[in-house]
Amino acid sequence: MLDTLMLSRIQFAANISFHILFPAITIALGWFLFFFKLRFDQTDNPVWMRTYRFWVKVFALNFALGVVSGITMSFQFGTNWPGYMETVGNIAGPLLGYEVLTAFFLEATFLGIMLFGINRVPSKVHTFSALIVAIGTTLSAFWILALNSWMQTPAGFEMRDGVAHAANWLAVIFNPSFPYRLTHMLLASGLTASFFVAGLSAYRILKGDEKRAPRLALKTGLIVAAILAPTQVFVGDLHGLNTLEHQPQKIAAMEGIWETETGVPLLLFAVPDEETRSNHFEIALPKMASLILTHTLDGEVQGLNDFEDDHPPVKPLFYGFRIMVGVGVLMLMTAWTGCWLLYRRGELPRWMLKVVVAMTFSGWLATLAGWYVTEIGRQPWLVTGVLRTADAITPVPPSNVGFSLTLYLTVYVVLMWAYIHTLRVMALKSVEVEEFETAEPARGGTLTNLPQSAGDNTQ
Repeated sequence: MLDTLMLSRIQFAANISFHILFPAITIALGWFLFFFKLRFDQTDNPVWMRTYRFWVKVFALNFALGVVSGITMSFQFGTNWPGYMETVGNIAGPLLGYEVLTAFFLEATFLGIMLFGINRVPSKVHTFSALIVAIGTTLSAFWILALNSWMQTPAGFEMRDGVAHAANWLAVIFNPSFPYRLTHMLLASGLTASFFVAGLSAYRILKGDEKRAPRLALKTGLIVAAILAPTQVFVGDLHGLNTLEHQPQKIAAMEGIWETETGVPLLLFAVPDEETRSNHFEIALPKMASLILTHTLDGEVQGLNDFEDDHPPVKPLFYGFRIMVGVGVLMLMTAWTGCWLLYRRGELPRWMLKVVVAMTFSGWLATLAGWYVTEIGRQPWLVTGVLRTADAITPVPPSNVGFSLTLYLTVYVVLMWAYIHTLRVMALKSVEVEEFETAEPARGGTLTNLPQSAGDNTQ
């Protein structure tokens, strides 16, 4: 039977896995909405408004689920991990509070204007609201990743009687891994939202939507993805070098390196064995791991055996990292192929539309894999060098945690089914809506002179 520690870890992992799916979309989707609205103001083309009005409802759906799952996650700090707040609450508490005060309130307030003020406020005020919501989603990521990065590479604090106190808040926030982790996550959100927008738009087209709005959104999503994917490769390399400097045991687990050596091969595939501390069925490229990690063919890379029992479990990191990279390569190939076909033909053939639909939630898979690598890679520490995971656990019986875990999983399954079903219904209803076309532009970018129809509320 699983003990309280393992059940609590599974419960928190389940909660954060469900929660992160929605911010991974909304962080970047907010900027897509701002772009759509800004283009309407610049061109007076009502197709941009049609595009905006569909996606702002999708944004609201994701925002709502993100808020609900985020609240339950914060409760677990007290119910499952009391030692965490007792030890580092002086740092974690303010950072979580800043996220609520500076980000969530901005998003919730101005999202209301975006949803319900479209015909009640001037167009520029509405566009400003879209900008504030986009900034708010980014600030949410800023504060949450500041805390998460501090847990990975703590800095700017001092311990007094076993409790962490901030000595330098700038050093706490801008800890050694924060700039790389924040940039990596923002780009991941950009890719997740890009394929989400492109995939749902391709689905609408496959279902017979002949309007310009889904084609415009599809093109926008693919172009953004084509730009962000190679950028993510570059940033990921920088992030890896930073991790090698501050968390070498995590890199060793990701690469399946047991012994410290030079000229380390890059393992494309292997089966790590922690009992024998070796790999089986290796498929490797000679010296390539050293080249990637040290930028020299004969560079030395520290192995897991140097850390004895003070390193994370190997298999989750080894396979999680390869899933993240593999999905990233597929995203790059899909985006570039799609852009090339759009450039040559002006539209995507049916087979390519199906590929894009299949990639709709590919960003979720890559984000989850990367998040598992990040979080599991910190083990056995909850805060590296400060607090071990086992020392922060609640003393309640395993049966209590198991019961709440079962309830969480049941609710998440129901919510995910409802979410996918709602997206499908929204997409299908949008197919039936007539697109407003006219040679006369909307006067001065105003919103109130757009024609209203019975189906306008669904688009």
